[in-house]
Amino acid sequence: MIKLSEQKGNTLHGILLIALFSCAAFYIAEIPFVRSLSFSPLIVGIILGMLYANSLRNRLPETWVPGIKFCTKQVLRAGIVLYGFRLTLNQVAAVGLPAVVIDVIIITGTIFLGLWLGRLLKLDRDTSLMTATGSAICGAAAVLGAEPVVKCESHKTAIAVSTVVIFGTISMFLYPILYRAGLLDALGDTGAAIYTGSTLHEVAHVAGAGNAMDPTDSLGIAGTATITKMIRVMMLAPVLVVMSFALAGRGKGANGEKAGKSKITIPWFAFGFIAVICLNSLLQYLCGVETVKEIPLNGTIEYVDTFLLTMAMTALGTDTSVEKFRQAGAKPFVLALLLYVWLVVGGYLLVKFLVPCLV
Repeated sequence: MIKLSEQKGNTLHGILLIALFSCAAFYIAEIPFVRSLSFSPLIVGIILGMLYANSLRNRLPETWVPGIKFCTKQVLRAGIVLYGFRLTLNQVAAVGLPAVVIDVIIITGTIFLGLWLGRLLKLDRDTSLMTATGSAICGAAAVLGAEPVVKCESHKTAIAVSTVVIFGTISMFLYPILYRAGLLDALGDTGAAIYTGSTLHEVAHVAGAGNAMDPTDSLGIAGTATITKMIRVMMLAPVLVVMSFALAGRGKGANGEKAGKSKITIPWFAFGFIAVICLNSLLQYLCGVETVKEIPLNGTIEYVDTFLLTMAMTALGTDTSVEKFRQAGAKPFVLALLLYVWLVVGGYLLVKFLVPCLV
């Protein structure tokens, strides 16, 4: 009994350490300069975790590691489930068919293109898949959601997150410049909004770019872009289910060789994510409100969810050292760059030629 209580205590120490870093991440994210970059607590959290990994990580008692692992798994899955409280089925109906079709093409194309380019670059499958998933759906949250299904090493997850943060941040500044320079005029306001929501990486990046283009949302760009992005987020669940079946027959041996079929990993948290979206849609109807923000306790739940996801991201960062980035080399960033070109150029062409046909 004593040993069991000690084990629980040590696990709790690891969890409290990550929670402390997460509190710091929330504080830093509120600093005006950091907010101007649209860096969410999740991004700040992984940066803090990585700083710790490259400074004091060796002084961490090994007995605390289970608590950190708990944050990267159980806490992460709880955060993904609660993420559903940000979404409703009404959001899909509000934008309509064009956004749904463009999102499906972007997600499917980005994932398959990422896997193909990864092979050309001779990059390992896990890193290629994680990077492609983050670029295709919703940045860091998608990478975190895919991690339990892909079961890759923590530093590969962190590398994938780093790439989507870098290129998503670039887009957040690039898209408003393109809009104000008139380079998106051929898309129209609705097209520009769908283009922004379907190709930018993070929800925060879409919100930042949309507000920069249309600060008062008088043209509907900011709102439509955000809803288009949320539809992409909703597609995370079915993608994870398909991914779990696709990876089931590709087990690995001790040295990475194929070793027969592996057990299918059913991402139950993905079904929980869908169930919460349906519940949130019902609550919106029962409360008679127009947005999820007006649903009672929604703000509190979203805050708790962000904190849980920040804990998961910070925990991943604590296992990511500079040495592991060196071992990965430049290939993951080259892959992310090529996917970024596809999103910017391919996304523009898709919206320009498909949206008029779907309206």
